[in-house]
Amino acid sequence: MGTPHPLRRTAVALLIAVALASTPSAVATGRQDSVWRGAWAASPQAPSAPGWSPRGFEGHTVRQVVRVTAGGDRTRIELTNRYGSTPLRIAGATVARAARGGAVEPGSVRHLRFGGRESATVPAGGTLLSDAARFPVEAFDALAVTLHLAEATGPATFHRVASATAYRAAGDHRADASGEAFRETGGSWYLLSGVEVSGGREAGRRDGVVAFGDSLTDGVGSTPDADGRYPDELAERLAAAGRPRAVLNHGISGNRVLSDGPRVGEKALDRFRKDVLTERGVRTVVLLEGINDIGFRPPGSPAGAAPGVSAEQLAEGHLALIREARARGLRVVGATLTPVKGSGYDSPANEAVRDAFNHWVRTSGAYDAVIDFDRALADPADPDRFLPAYDSGDGLHPNDAGYRAMAEAVDPDLL
Repeated sequence: MGTPHPLRRTAVALLIAVALASTPSAVATGRQDSVWRGAWAASPQAPSAPGWSPRGFEGHTVRQVVRVTAGGDRTRIELTNRYGSTPLRIAGATVARAARGGAVEPGSVRHLRFGGRESATVPAGGTLLSDAARFPVEAFDALAVTLHLAEATGPATFHRVASATAYRAAGDHRADASGEAFRETGGSWYLLSGVEVSGGREAGRRDGVVAFGDSLTDGVGSTPDADGRYPDELAERLAAAGRPRAVLNHGISGNRVLSDGPRVGEKALDRFRKDVLTERGVRTVVLLEGINDIGFRPPGSPAGAAPGVSAEQLAEGHLALIREARARGLRVVGATLTPVKGSGYDSPANEAVRDAFNHWVRTSGAYDAVIDFDRALADPADPDRFLPAYDSGDGLHPNDAGYRAMAEAVDPDLL
């Protein structure tokens, strides 16, 4: 992601610093320092094309830039091998402050350790946290996480749509400040599923937000490397309002509530406990998912085919997620499904299900609160369609302005 908006980042960082200075916070005792909280996240997916995932890596260094939404004086990363069939060997890893492209700020590189060692093995199907690094970060800092993968990894667990650039080099370049060796680029995140922080001014805070959903949470239609997804914009909005919160993005493009599918991740009913309920320092989850259940048609289906699910089936799926969240003490905020007119999902039958489900979201009382993304993005002259200023061009996904409008539709008191 680099530093595409330095003025915006600086302004937001100043706002968050002022807010924290004026708001009572936990005293950084030893016990509170040990409380970790999520600062960035991406939901793992099974290897698939396109990109580097199907073949994996061998003799490569991969550098990935992520923007955290919480600060602390210690940092650690989470590596994932959830869909790997063999143990994943990491020869070494570093964290640094990102600069332009694949470069990092000189002097900022810190080598990470795993159980005190430079190398690590992530078991097949598992995850691994690095040791804590004395690497202070502030909310909205861009970090470069660099992995050296000397041995063949086999097909690599990844997150398909990053809306960000990953960089790859041959050989060991994990400590390079220059980005010169990183001559290959990709559009996914690989083997990295989280960044956590502890200590600092925010020590002891456990009020993070998870945005859970599909491509509208993942940020399809936003400008790559610009941190313009709605969860990014929401984190900035909360900081600007003097109410800073970590916001973690667990969207997967194409994801469905009730059914799995190639390249779209496990269904929400299965991945929710792995992606959301394992996050540290979280208080609230926002559920925005279901449009792919309604609109997806198997290849060869006629254009007027019946919707994939009914509004009642989709509501039952959401109720199951709500039960799981509340069993862990999480607050649950529901969100209406956004317009689809003019998109590939547009049909009278699909629109009837979308309208019925949105009515249930607004009136059922099933959630602790509701966000009406549908009305926030709709064209008042044609409410089944995006306002043209918010449409990325496909009638289904917002552009940067649309994602900002989604963030602005969230009342901070709901979270």
